[in-house]
Amino acid sequence: MTSPLEGIRILDLTQVQAGPSCTQLLAWQGADVIKVEEPGVGDRTRHERATDPDVDSFYYLIFNSNKRSVTLNLKTEEGKALLLKLVEVSDIVVENYGPGRMDMFGLGYEVLKRANPKIVYATIKGFGTYGPNAHIKSFEHIAQATGGAMSANGNTGGDPTFVAPGVGDSGTGLHCAIGMLAALRQRDQTGESQMVEVSMQDAVVNLMRIRIMDTLINEKPVTRNGNRAWGGPSLIYPCLPGGTDDFVALILAGDSWDTLLALAARSDLIGDERYATKEARDRRPDEVEAIVTSYTMTKGKHEVMSELAGLGIPCGAVQDTLEVLQDPHLRAREMLVDMDDPARGKYVAMGNPIKIASNQVKVEPPPLLGENSDEVLSSLLGLGEQDLATLRASGVI
Repeated sequence: MTSPLEGIRILDLTQVQAGPSCTQLLAWQGADVIKVEEPGVGDRTRHERATDPDVDSFYYLIFNSNKRSVTLNLKTEEGKALLLKLVEVSDIVVENYGPGRMDMFGLGYEVLKRANPKIVYATIKGFGTYGPNAHIKSFEHIAQATGGAMSANGNTGGDPTFVAPGVGDSGTGLHCAIGMLAALRQRDQTGESQMVEVSMQDAVVNLMRIRIMDTLINEKPVTRNGNRAWGGPSLIYPCLPGGTDDFVALILAGDSWDTLLALAARSDLIGDERYATKEARDRRPDEVEAIVTSYTMTKGKHEVMSELAGLGIPCGAVQDTLEVLQDPHLRAREMLVDMDDPARGKYVAMGNPIKIASNQVKVEPPPLLGENSDEVLSSLLGLGEQDLATLRASGVI
């Protein structure tokens, strides 16, 4: 084997982000991910925030590399029959349709299980398949709102604030990928079909455990404190030349406070009981921030990062998204890779964040809509050229 998931076939009936981010992680580990899309339409993100109407959008490109695309019209009996035949030769089916949609197609879990008694069926829903809110549809910001992330994020006295990382969508995808792999292992042990369900709200709540812990301790909602964690000093400090993102993030624990005092030319404060412990510093956030800033504002953020890191202090420059795309460390780790898409041309893509020594899978461009229909349907189902032509003429593929 040249990859951990070689030989595992996944039928991917998902679109947008939660599902595609999940299956992309598994494709990067060698799974054969077949993206099933509606003929002539495809994943809605192919055209969302598009910069060119004639090519797939970056939104689609960043979540669908290393997959194959097959078009099937699931509103037709022929399309449903073909999907069930693909289920027979697959290991996992994953979907993130709205509540009840798969049953409306006549392709619910019980139907798929009859086609393949060993299938792993994974479903992603905003609020799950049961509970009082199971009927409600959801998206990233709704999952953040109902999972507590927005309420805990923002400036003191300000409004609840959207969190930039996709904790609702991609966070759900991560949870689903883990669930699918666990179910696959159990399937291999028992020989029985398994169902995996992940709720977007559940996933966000799981990622919110630290802030929810505060409520368990204090028995009241957490407050929004901006960059002041738990009311203590700021987590980021300004650097030269004082631009919008000229900041450095750092943590001062143990002996690192004394080290910082020396750098700030404030050795006179070493041992001062007002600042000697983290608890003491948390009671004087304004004073602590002034001391730290007197040092950080003497250098650029990357220089501060280099100097502090050399002294063993955990730190990192605040990088804007352009700086991230130009980060040599990310390049060295192949977290940023160059792609040459047949339609869009050259662009920078995200690489595989999970490094497994035996994995030889390289990041490849996402498929065009229906690019692999003939290949998949002929090799897996034995359809001939005339069969494919008939299906295409009738709008099934």
